[in-house]
Amino acid sequence: MLEVKDVHSYYGGAHILHGVNLMVPNRTVVALLGRNGMGKTTLMRSIMGTAPPEVREGSVLYQGKELVGKSPHQIALLGLGLVPQGRRIFPSLTVVENLTMAARLPAKEENNGRIVWDLDRVNELFPRLAERKKHFGNQLSGGELQMLAIGRALMTNPDLLLMDEPSEGLAPILVQLLRDKILELKASGLPIFLVEQNLGLALAVADEVYLMESGQIVYQGHPDELDANEEIKHKYLGV
Repeated sequence: MLEVKDVHSYYGGAHILHGVNLMVPNRTVVALLGRNGMGKTTLMRSIMGTAPPEVREGSVLYQGKELVGKSPHQIALLGLGLVPQGRRIFPSLTVVENLTMAARLPAKEENNGRIVWDLDRVNELFPRLAERKKHFGNQLSGGELQMLAIGRALMTNPDLLLMDEPSEGLAPILVQLLRDKILELKASGLPIFLVEQNLGLALAVADEVYLMESGQIVYQGHPDELDANEEIKHKYLGV
């Protein structure tokens, strides 16, 4: 579904990604782990066409279509939905307005039996948003903001959901809730590319995990294999 091939990305003269290769097959959850500053968000921005960075070498293919050189809105219209780092909710809009402004029908007429996301479906996934529907973005807690960011991305009816550090800043009980909701989305057949620092969350939801160090993929494997490899976890994740 998504294939990153030998991608080199730069911020000006700074070479951040050094030949990254990664795949997200259909109906799977793939997690990318790594410490701060290793290039994970740069890869997410490179996939979504957000400048900076600039992809100077390599290819990003989605359903066989080249994404490098396309604008973020063109990429979104192909069926990619993004939950950005920091949530990026509109503070002066209500919960309902934040959700409905992003609403879009599925990119394909044939949705392979997956859920079609609308307000009712999002409120079913996150009942708290229904309770807070008239509150403005700047009146929400961190957990509510993350629910809203995920709900907004789902309202675009993506064929692939990209999530950049969704657990960032959340209390442990909310991380557990986030894990449960990601597993619900996974069960619905929605493929997810998850960038995370929370090892426990990633191992609980992913079918495949990658580790990034200094802009390069240094490990790929099954979550159980990574969980059992204390040397790799200590070396690249500091745990």
